[in-house]
Amino acid sequence: MPGGDPCPSLPCLPVRDVDAHKGRFGLALVVGGSRGMAGAVALAGMAALRSGAGLVRLAVPDVCLETVAGFEPAYMTVPLASDRAGRIAFVALAEILRQAGKATVVACGPGMGRSLGLDALVARLFTALDRPMVIDADGLNALARRPQALGRPAGARVLTPHPGEFARLCGEKPAGDGQRADAAARLARRIGAVVVLKGHRTVITDGVSTAINSTGNPGMATGGTGDVLTGLVAGLLSQGLPALDAARLAVYLHGLAGDLAARRLGEESLVAGDLLRLLPDAFRQYREARSE
Repeated sequence: MPGGDPCPSLPCLPVRDVDAHKGRFGLALVVGGSRGMAGAVALAGMAALRSGAGLVRLAVPDVCLETVAGFEPAYMTVPLASDRAGRIAFVALAEILRQAGKATVVACGPGMGRSLGLDALVARLFTALDRPMVIDADGLNALARRPQALGRPAGARVLTPHPGEFARLCGEKPAGDGQRADAAARLARRIGAVVVLKGHRTVITDGVSTAINSTGNPGMATGGTGDVLTGLVAGLLSQGLPALDAARLAVYLHGLAGDLAARRLGEESLVAGDLLRLLPDAFRQYREARSE
């Protein structure tokens, strides 16, 4: 198998019962997108589907809903009020909360863009929603602008920053495996969340237990791969995995799909959509390794 430790050391995603139906595997709500960045939220939504969520709904600005809906017929879309720049407007908060009330998990940030209204909206979701949330990209940048919200999560939270976003959240940009792991653990303890510090040998920690991922390759350093990871974590959370387990397994499978893609296509030609196409093979290898 390309990359990684033996799968039996990873969290176990239960095998599905023969009489299972889509209602058993949760509804993932993905909030994001904006004019010009519709692809990011679509990638996250498709990854949530590929990771096994029973239903996936994307809440996006009304100005780009048709574009987002055109990427994938298997997820649902909800239009949100938008501002003049084509971003989600703060007045959409009530509709997002209504949709979140129907969801098992909420992912927030891919393609969202930046505004003062979004800073306030993301902080409100972080401190009000009592269900698991995955926060990435501009969702993290919004929280960095509202640090008072970080210590008040209303439910399980998984934050997936790259080094730049991590530095904006906590004011440091550590280097080396040991420093990265320690810094991520400190942030996780401070805010009571799972932190996924992305990069070579991604760190996954809840502040008590820390894992270092061994899959992945430089070909994944391309736009959209982080959005795929966001959807993967959300999809696994929707199936009932605890936050740390969902994050660990998602990071492993994400990197494994990237390794499979690099083997077939080369690192230079790898794009985020290749991870979606190779996720079924990554899940299959994970299942086969666990059954040995």
